[in-house]
Amino acid sequence: MNNILVCGLINIETTVKVDKFPIEYSPVEYNFFGLNTSVSGVGYNIVKALKTLGDVPLFFSIIGNDMYKEIIFNELKKDKIDSDYVLPLLEQTVQSSILFDGNRRKILLDLKSIQDTVFPIDLLKDVLKKIDIGIICNINFSRGFLQILKENGKTIATDVHVLNDINDNYNNDYLKYSDILFLSNEGIIGNEEDMIMRLSQEFNQKIIVITMGENGLVMYVKDKCKIKHFPAIKTREVVNTIGAGDALFSCFIHFYCNTNDPYYSIQLAMLFASYKIGENGGSKGFITEEELLKLKNKYK
Repeated sequence: MNNILVCGLINIETTVKVDKFPIEYSPVEYNFFGLNTSVSGVGYNIVKALKTLGDVPLFFSIIGNDMYKEIIFNELKKDKIDSDYVLPLLEQTVQSSILFDGNRRKILLDLKSIQDTVFPIDLLKDVLKKIDIGIICNINFSRGFLQILKENGKTIATDVHVLNDINDNYNNDYLKYSDILFLSNEGIIGNEEDMIMRLSQEFNQKIIVITMGENGLVMYVKDKCKIKHFPAIKTREVVNTIGAGDALFSCFIHFYCNTNDPYYSIQLAMLFASYKIGENGGSKGFITEEELLKLKNKYK
């Protein structure tokens, strides 16, 4: 059981199943049980995954003071997630719509005014002594957490999602302060190893993981000075890949905190993420540590 600080986004997510991309125009289409709305967002997905695995996440986030506020707080209560640091500072809650056909997805994200909203960083001092590691998602209001955690000797993990170049002004702080870095290869397909070497030389992360969809992932571990490829794992039929990266990231942090073994942790994380995408929705499809270890026995 790990005390993990998570600073990240909560949003209202609507998923829309489509037959294929590109989408052909028609004035009306009946899509029975093809649209679903739920509480999601990178921060919420990570917290819910960690909670399911048995950790104690301390969740810092910002939501709207609107009709979704009560829905979000009710979901947090149902999931037994502490909401003391989830603050309704926005006029409107962030929303997303995700079109998906099973293998691909198109995310439409409306951040409202969240990128211009400041989190009261003084609240962080209440929990600094409690936490083992900080997961800092790359949303603007989390930026102030980075230096404080680093100054207090805390390990920082982040996922910057899509990165095209190491000289990325928006993500520079997250790259600079992170000890554990995850990202997708969607902006660098074919150049994953080169990106790892450039990141490690410039920012000196201990662990870098680049996900590659159906091609698995590559992981760099500084202590071993090597990059290793892990092929994809399929545990059940894919319904929607949204949230796969959040699941992988969360599960890796959970087991890495427990074992300090990145190779063991990433293999379990890949199983966890593979099973998760058999359900629809970023915050759906998580299994417990006990269920995951049972699943692992089938893939020895």
